[in-house]
Formats: sequence, C-alpha cells, structure tokens
Amino acid sequence: MERTRRDDSGVQDGYTEKLIQLNRTAKVVKGGRRFSFSALTVVGDKQGHVGFGFGKANDVTEAIRKSVERAKRAMVTVPVKHGTLPHEVTGLYKATTVYMKPACPGSGVIAGGPVRAILECAGYTDIISKCVGSRTSVNVVRAVFLGLDQLLDAQTIAKNRGKTLKDMWS
Repeated sequence: MERTRRDDSGVQDGYTEKLIQLNRTAKVVKGGRRFSFSALTVVGDKQGHVGFGFGKANDVTEAIRKSVERAKRAMVTVPVKHGTLPHEVTGLYKATTVYMKPACPGSGVIAGGPVRAILECAGYTDIISKCVGSRTSVNVVRAVFLGLDQLLDAQTIAKNRGKTLKDMWS
C-alpha cells in the first residue's frame, strides 16, 4: 500500500485536514499506565464539502488516520454563496449553541477554535459566528454541523415549493 505524504498545510489528495483535538487517556494496569489516544478532525475541499470524524487508538498516528477516514466518509455538502452563508443559522447540540451569520466581503472568518476550522475547510471566507454555552470541542463540532444541515439555498426552496427559480423572484 503506497501512502502519499502530507505537506505542512495538511492538504492531501485535494482535501484539507485539520486536527481539532487530540486527547490522551490513561488506564492503570498491573504493569503501570497504558495510554490511549482519541483524535477529532475535520476534512474539507474548500468548495462546499466538509465532514468530521472521531478516532481512537493506542497510537497517535493511528487515531488521527482513523478520524480522517471517518471524516471523509461522513462528508456533507453545504451551500456557499459568494464565500458566505445564504442566511443566518443556529446550531444547537446539548448545552452548546453556535450562531452563524453571513458577513460582507472582506470581513474574514470571525470564529474561534473548532468553528473556524470547520468553516475554513468548507470554503467559507466571510462569516461571523459566536459560540454560547458549553465549549467542549466535540459538542461545538456537532452543533456547527447541525446548523449547517439547516442551510437552504434558493434552488432548494424553489424545488420544495414546486416552482422554478424565475417564478420565485418575479
């Protein structure tokens, strides 16, 4: 099996990979402590496709590989309209709420931590977000993806109403 090496930017075969969280846990056994690792990663192509994955293993590289593999399998398509969101959206998962708003061109990605990683991998260039409540990385990631699932573009709305895009705007 031939593996391609990643360069420093985290780009491999057209996808951008970002490690959000790497966690080490210890299990005490007779001979001492046994460590295991969990990794949370986001993978996207910067053109509206993004996914996240969670992997666990006894080795760091194996945990990251598993999480990237799961992220590629769980990719979703999100609408990107001129580098921003088509409308405001709120993602809610457990005690975490993430508000995301479209921003005017030149604003940049105004977001922190996991939210910034997801939005940049998805291809958004101008967006404003705010995370309220619990800031646990896994919950924040799930809240963002639940919010992105609620996004609709004009073509989808027209199709749901049984009209053409021209009929909607005339």
